[in-house]
Parts: sequence; C-alpha cells; structure tokens
Amino acid sequence: MYKDQSGRKSLDIESTPAGAGMGRNHEKWKRMEEELRCLRRENLCRSTRTIESAQKSHVRYRGRDMLMLASNSYLDFCDEERIKEYASRALMEYGTGSGGSRLTTGTTALHIRLEEALARFKGREAALVFNSGFAANTGILPALCREGDVIYSDELNHASIIDGCRQSKARTVIYRHNDMEDLEKKILAHPGETGLIVSDGVFSMDGDIVDLPGLVRLADTYGLLSMIDEAHATGVIGRSGRGCEEYYHMEGRTDILMGTLSKAIGAEGGYVCGSRILVEYLKNKARSYIFSTSLSPVTMAAAIRGLELLDQEPWRVQRLSENVAWFCECLRRHGLEVSSHSAIVPIFVGDEGRAIEASERLMEQGIFIPAIRYPTVRKGGAILRAALMASHTRQELAGAARAITRAVTAPAVAVPDF
Repeated sequence: MYKDQSGRKSLDIESTPAGAGMGRNHEKWKRMEEELRCLRRENLCRSTRTIESAQKSHVRYRGRDMLMLASNSYLDFCDEERIKEYASRALMEYGTGSGGSRLTTGTTALHIRLEEALARFKGREAALVFNSGFAANTGILPALCREGDVIYSDELNHASIIDGCRQSKARTVIYRHNDMEDLEKKILAHPGETGLIVSDGVFSMDGDIVDLPGLVRLADTYGLLSMIDEAHATGVIGRSGRGCEEYYHMEGRTDILMGTLSKAIGAEGGYVCGSRILVEYLKNKARSYIFSTSLSPVTMAAAIRGLELLDQEPWRVQRLSENVAWFCECLRRHGLEVSSHSAIVPIFVGDEGRAIEASERLMEQGIFIPAIRYPTVRKGGAILRAALMASHTRQELAGAARAITRAVTAPAVAVPDF
C-alpha cells in the first residue's frame, strides 16, 4: 500500500500481482495497470484531496487550517451567509432534487428566474442553464456545428471545448494561442465555409484574456459566429464583473456567451446567453441539455442570490483585482516573473517532480496550492496555479509569496521579508 496526495492508503500497483482479483478480461486490466505505472513513474498520476470544511479563503484539510490558494470561488461566495440562507429557504419549499430533465419535470420557477437574471446580467435576450460548464460546451458546439462547417478553436481552449468540437461533425481547425494573424490565415485557407470561432475568455491555466476585439472583427468580416467561454471571466474581469465584453467595452458584440455558475458565483451549473433563437434552438438540439436530469432548485437558488450579490456589490470585483496586483508584485519582488489580469496567477516550475515537491512543501506550511501537470499543461511545463479570492488579505498574500518563492527555488535561497 502507499499513501496518495490526500494521505489515504491506496493500492500499490508496483507490488500487486498483475490481474489479482480482477477476474475476466485480464489483459484489459493489465493494460490499465501498466498505464498507471507509467503515469506514476512520470509524476503524472492524479489523486484527490479531501476538504473537510466549506470552500473559502481558509479551509480545513487533514485536520489543519490551510490558506486556500487554489479555489475557483473567486469572490468567496461558497460560504456566504446570504446565499446559504436563500438556498435554505428554497430547500424547504422545493426539496432536494429536480425529479427529471428540463423538458419533462425538471424545470421549476427558480430555473426560469435564474435564466432571466443571467440574460439581464449579460445584456442578452435569453439564457439557458446546463448542468455544468462541461455539459454546456459539449451541448452547444455539436448542436450548432454540422458536417461542412468549420470550428476555429484556440490551441489552449479548455478540455470541454475540445470535446465539444470532437463531438460535432464539423472540421476543427486549431489556431495559435490568441494569435489573430494566425486565425485569419486559417480562415482564409477555408474560403466560403460557414462556422464558428470559439475561445476561452480567461484561459484557465495561464490566466490571460482573449483578444476579443480581434476575434470579433474576424468573425464579422468572414461571416462566422463568435463564441466565448467566460467561466473564469464572469465575476472577475470588467468593472462590475460582467466579463470580457465589459473588459473591452464591447457589450453585445459576441454571438454566444457561455459560462459557469460554479466559480465566482459560488454555486453549480453552466449556462449560455444569446438571442432567443439561439436559446430555443439549443433547447431542441443540445443533447446534454435534453437528456440530463436538471440541477436541483437549491442550486438554482444559490446561483440566483450569488448573481444578485455580484450585481449589487461590484466592489468585490475591484478587491479581487487589487489582490491579484498585490500578489504579483510580491512575487516579482522575490524574483519570480509573473503577471496576471485575472484571478489566475500561474507560477512556472517546469519539471513535474519538482512541481509536486514544491506543492507538498507548501501544503506542509499550510498553503493549499496544487501542482498542475500534463495533460492540463504541456509536458515539462508544470506550474503552481494560484487562484486568488477577493477575501484574501494582503498579509496572507505577502506571506504566501515568500513561501512559494522558497518552494519553487532549487536549491532554496533566502528570500528577504516583504
């Protein structure tokens, strides 16, 4: 037996006889076993860490208080009292489950209220809620793009976009990351073909922001739909957290705005905002919407209240932005070249083993920040991915910057106090 990153005992595949207790299809089990060995040798094997408290700026992990520097709850809404109170009332009125898919029994008044609120927040005619951001992308792209179409996709797009492209019958053309010149060349290589350009709004690992003006210009010039995944942009960028369009002062210019409720909003689910025609079409064509049991009314209530608080308290977005600027400044003063205009601050390590060791050293010091490795990032491009919250204090972030610098520097060097 060995202990995984969560501290639990797990099967030691190096010492277990091949196929022991596996019964039939022994060769298939052997193949899985060998692939797991390879992943472990390459420092690419994954495991889970079990949080023992609410998701917030400090969490309990293995009985200890930890500074959380990895959560996507950017506005620290997961444990917000006003959201919990509103969701509790919904629980007492609607119960725990939705009881069916959206097109049978799974649509409640709260589902409709949330969709109306999302459409208003994003300045669109209509919105549609999916079970997750992954379900949204794998529903939208195959529904909108068919054989003979072309999807132009940024090379660093999220896995859900990649899978959505693969599930469609369209041809997928990958363009260099945020490179509008390369995108235009790729479009010109497919003259007269209909299709769609899709990109993350804020890229989930690097934390950089899509060149929305360039992308929309090309979409308009060549008659293509534009689609932006705002999972890490909503509640994070733009003066009031409305995302990429507000950030660039381009309100209403994107054809399809997709996002999630599980990050800054502090609930669960994915959504798409756009025209009424788009939403009605997806209701009839998006398989991940049609064939999934809908999210519970309690989850919808949490998202409604989270969206309301974001709308009413835009100072949270400013506080988050100030925290990011401060944290990056602290890291740079200690010699780490980092920058970010979103809540995601990638700290390059490179070697997967070194990244794991750095993460474990930080965990021992009470800082929760995991190593991100292939296939999430390229091989040899491992990072520590810091994700900040509006509720982090300057003192916490300055201390974390010192500890991170020590952890990723080999051999360790003395770092002056900030």
